Amino acid sequence: MSSIIRWGILACGKIAKKFAADLQHVEGAVLMAVASRDIERAKAFATEFSVPKYFGTYEELVSSDEVDVIYVASPHSHHHEHTLLCLNHGKAVLCEKAFAINSRQAREMVDLARSKKIFLMEALWSRFLPHYQKVKGMLAEGKLGEIKGMLANFGFKPMPPVSPRLFDPSLGGGSLLDIGIYPIFFAQSLLGKPDNIIATMDPATTGVDEQCSMIFHYKNGQTATLFSTLASNLETDADIFGTEGRIRLTSRFYEPSATIQYYPGIVSTRTEIPVEKEPGWGYQHEARHVQECLQKGLTESPVWSLDDTLDLMETLDRVREAIGLNYPADNI
Repeated sequence: MSSIIRWGILACGKIAKKFAADLQHVEGAVLMAVASRDIERAKAFATEFSVPKYFGTYEELVSSDEVDVIYVASPHSHHHEHTLLCLNHGKAVLCEKAFAINSRQAREMVDLARSKKIFLMEALWSRFLPHYQKVKGMLAEGKLGEIKGMLANFGFKPMPPVSPRLFDPSLGGGSLLDIGIYPIFFAQSLLGKPDNIIATMDPATTGVDEQCSMIFHYKNGQTATLFSTLASNLETDADIFGTEGRIRLTSRFYEPSATIQYYPGIVSTRTEIPVEKEPGWGYQHEARHVQECLQKGLTESPVWSLDDTLDLMETLDRVREAIGLNYPADNI
């Protein structure tokens, strides 16, 4: 593939704007086209980011021969539909998280990509951030001794007007798929798939989880205590602890703004671990990785594989089963 990668963006919401802004920091990336079901919205987005082409239907975007890869930025309730649309038109896909509503949808997306030998990756941007790589390296070096567990939380109180998608069951609403996925990803990527899950929820008036409390247990004795809420503004930090120390990621643990605090002994022995930062929101790191994969002719990421995505989706399903949260899409 050419050293120039031509991007398209499907759906023109808030996260799409952040991604478009960060593509400007990626060498060889050209944002060629955007699409929205509202043509005026697509036009305004294209004007803001100097995008050559804009479309009022997603079908026009996936049919364009001037686009190599599409970033699917629609709500997660539509990721299954929109990713299949892209793949069936031969387009490589970077699909925003949560990858799908459930494992069944995720498996269909993965199976189609693999059968067609087309690149597909979940846009779990935190996996590619420099501070996450630094923490992984510290754990591999044994900085904490034997890892015993972790704590992580994510919470915010939506400001009015509150987006309807946050609490709509038909759109996969609730804290779990929107923000709870971050603590779960963090735990699973560091400790592995849990052997046992205990979880409870406090429901919103619509029946989805306004708050979700989770404990992951592992046969080796490790535990992860995780929490997500749409009712309160939390610190949104994370701690990983072991027999020889602790690592704390300050607010917001999943973003480039997080600071790594290393406690190699008692609480007062704190060291700030420097991490090189660059301009942007942080989405450029996953975009660079996608381009590297495409230029190498890969159809899956060696860093965040489709099996990793399926494992994460399975854990999300297990949490929902534990808290009794069912979506309309589960019954299709």
